[in-house]
Amino acid sequence: MRNDRTGLKTLLMGGSAAAGLVLALACGGTAAAQEAGDEGAAADSAIVVTGSRIDRKGFDAPTPTTVVGESELAQGARPSIAQVLNDLPQFRATVSPNSTNANTNSSTSAMDLRGLGATRTLTLLNNRRFNGASDLNSIPQDMVKRVEIVTGGASAAWGSGAIGGVVNIILDDNLSGLKLGVQNGLSTRGDGYRYSVNGSFGTEFAGGSGHFMIGGEYQNDEGILSRNARKNVGSADLFTPAGSTEQILVRDVNPANTGLDGLITTGALKGMTFAADGSLRPYQYGSMTNGDGTLMVGGEGRGIGDQKSLANPYQRVNGYARASFEVGDATFWIDGLYSRIWAKYPFYAEYGNYTLKASNPYLDGIRSQLGAGETTVRIGRVFEDYGMRTFDYYRQNVEGGIGVDGSFADGAWRYSAYYNHGELRNMQSYHNQIVGAKMTEALDAVRVGSNIVCAVALTDPNTACRPLNILGAGRADPAAIDYVFGDLAKVVYTTKLDSMGASLRGDPFSTWAGPVSIAFGGEARWEKQVTNSIDPISTARGFSRFNFSPLDGGFNVQEGFGEVAIPLLDQPFSKLDFSAAARYSHYSTSGGIWSWKIGATDRILDNLLLRVSRSRDIRSGSLAELFTTRTTTFSTVSENGQSYSVTRYGGGNPNLKPEIGSTLTLGAVFTPTFLPGFNLAVDYFDIKLRDAITSPNAQDVITACGNGNQNACSQITRDGQGRPTEINSTYLNLAQYKTSGVDIEASYQQPVGGGTLRLRALATYVSKVVIDDGISVIDRAGDVGDVTFGTPHWRGTGSVTYGDDHATFTARVRYVGGGQYNHLLNISNNDTSARVYVDLNAQANIDERFTLFANVNNLFDRDPPLSPAGSVHYDSIGTYVTVGAKLRL
Repeated sequence: MRNDRTGLKTLLMGGSAAAGLVLALACGGTAAAQEAGDEGAAADSAIVVTGSRIDRKGFDAPTPTTVVGESELAQGARPSIAQVLNDLPQFRATVSPNSTNANTNSSTSAMDLRGLGATRTLTLLNNRRFNGASDLNSIPQDMVKRVEIVTGGASAAWGSGAIGGVVNIILDDNLSGLKLGVQNGLSTRGDGYRYSVNGSFGTEFAGGSGHFMIGGEYQNDEGILSRNARKNVGSADLFTPAGSTEQILVRDVNPANTGLDGLITTGALKGMTFAADGSLRPYQYGSMTNGDGTLMVGGEGRGIGDQKSLANPYQRVNGYARASFEVGDATFWIDGLYSRIWAKYPFYAEYGNYTLKASNPYLDGIRSQLGAGETTVRIGRVFEDYGMRTFDYYRQNVEGGIGVDGSFADGAWRYSAYYNHGELRNMQSYHNQIVGAKMTEALDAVRVGSNIVCAVALTDPNTACRPLNILGAGRADPAAIDYVFGDLAKVVYTTKLDSMGASLRGDPFSTWAGPVSIAFGGEARWEKQVTNSIDPISTARGFSRFNFSPLDGGFNVQEGFGEVAIPLLDQPFSKLDFSAAARYSHYSTSGGIWSWKIGATDRILDNLLLRVSRSRDIRSGSLAELFTTRTTTFSTVSENGQSYSVTRYGGGNPNLKPEIGSTLTLGAVFTPTFLPGFNLAVDYFDIKLRDAITSPNAQDVITACGNGNQNACSQITRDGQGRPTEINSTYLNLAQYKTSGVDIEASYQQPVGGGTLRLRALATYVSKVVIDDGISVIDRAGDVGDVTFGTPHWRGTGSVTYGDDHATFTARVRYVGGGQYNHLLNISNNDTSARVYVDLNAQANIDERFTLFANVNNLFDRDPPLSPAGSVHYDSIGTYVTVGAKLRL
């Protein structure tokens, strides 16, 4: 693989021209027909179980549903299903390896429909809940047949969490033969190397009554460890120049009160730093500083943004197996899923401001230069020379299910039943962190004869403390570094999910317009998380930055649901259906609650389908929201025109109530008989959410306090000058969220020459994303910076595919609308321009079994907008090329 990487890197360093060469080579031979699975998905799209529990042939669910087939899954050669779906305009890419660069959810891939948060999108695997739903890296991508996306409330059909919609991943349970695949990817800058291998096998047995399939994949993504490897990220930040109330987004913002060699920040020697020999020299400040002198532009400061990764590295292994056997009209099945993802990578260096006594022997060389009466010296230090704080984790999920699907009464009634158990083991650790108490001891140094020792050794000669010299990089005793930095923060959690359900579906009688269809059943689940182990220093909150917290708790829920579809009219000019669904859920934490849905469809002259639905949807609190003890994150906030670095503490709340959503969808699907192969769907959505569960981010708390919310003000800890330093923000039921907009989807397929031309376009316009906390009302639609719920007004994607029996070529355009970084802040360069990305994909069949493919994302290497963290909406990687091969036997 290293040799492959070297060759690929050499090829790609030529930039876009080389990318084009790769595509040309891939297209040059005989080429493959397009994936047949897409046509199958299209053929089955009239019966989409995700949109409704009703499975009557010809029934159109009133809720909009988008189907992503095999060719769409292959577009972009994305490393996970989640990142494939994040290219669709209905999703907000809030969590991915590229957007979780500095937290303990590293490299997870979850879905967020409508930008309401990933917890409000219900993700299913083969129509049932599964323990790996919060990280779609856990599913072998090559075994996915299609993904069905319900872009509207669906709690009555599927239960809690479906406020934004449902993502249902359907695996190919009829897999036949052997499939093998390999691919390599690299950016044109020579970083971000990724490779993967996958294989799957399926076969019938017992004369066709049985079927067995198994598959798996391995992926290694080396990530991009330097944010400064890309323009407009890295140490970019909001900055308020001294004497100004207007902020500016600017590159190279650094702390002005810490230095790699130790910066004196008080007294007569303020502004001096240390050379390698411990002598003093002037510190090189930047071109501008903010009002309190904590930040500057340029200079020799070292910011966190200079140290964090752009894309996290990780490795993962996934496997899935399923066996089924037909007995009469029943099919019994059993399946199992295994996934493991792991990584260890540098986070960022410890830093802080520390007070040394003037009598500290390490100050002997400069003590005479201290001012009269100075008894202490304040030192700002970035400890990059001691090594970076390192984050280490693995997440391992094992789950299995058993069930039966069948029919009776000559197929008039169909039933399903299942039981599923899953366990996710999550280990996280931080290396090379400061232990606060040990740092205090190690900095309190005294001289005893010719030796320098910790002052605590005067009363405890057996202490392990060793004095730490922080004056100049590389001058500390390794034993002292080990004493202060050597302890490990570590926690191991186990999350368990047990779920079971049964349903019955059929057509008990008919009306003048056709059969009445019903579906009903019951479900139950038990969710639990336990802390297997946690280090004692975290338990005592002893680390300087990241202290893990125990998370122990669980809940259970029992549910019953029913759905009916009643045809009201069946005439050539109009086929009118009415449908309704209801579900009662009883939670052990909050009691009983109803969800429901009503809808109607009218197919007019076989050319136009009108649809409308109204639903009441719910979401109960997750384990983390209910039971997390404490979380710690760091961010920059703005208050009264000044920027401050703060520590934010979050946590769970066992008294949370379920969220209640109200969703309205109105739409039409135009399929003109005079233009075969053309489809156009336009749907309006309006979602109102009350008692929303959220943990406000640090800036939201500051903003709410500024707007007069005294509850928010009480959550802010300030220093002696009134500057915010800490913010407490547990999960709460806030007042209301609202979002509305329009989805547009169009497709056209037509034979051209000896092949098929396919066009598909999807676009979403979001008119509002309103957060109302009872004091202030904030509309985040059009805010595209690093803000909670910020969403572009417009997103879209369009593709043109031409394929015949020899080759398939796809050109795709992705559009992400611009807006303001944050319309609530006074920022001189607040406006962010839109981005258009062009992707190319080509595949060729060497013969009936062997396929080569190549893909280029962001062909023209569009830079991301200026942003402190790298906005999740825009591509931060640049041009990325993937080549690979598939073998079918």
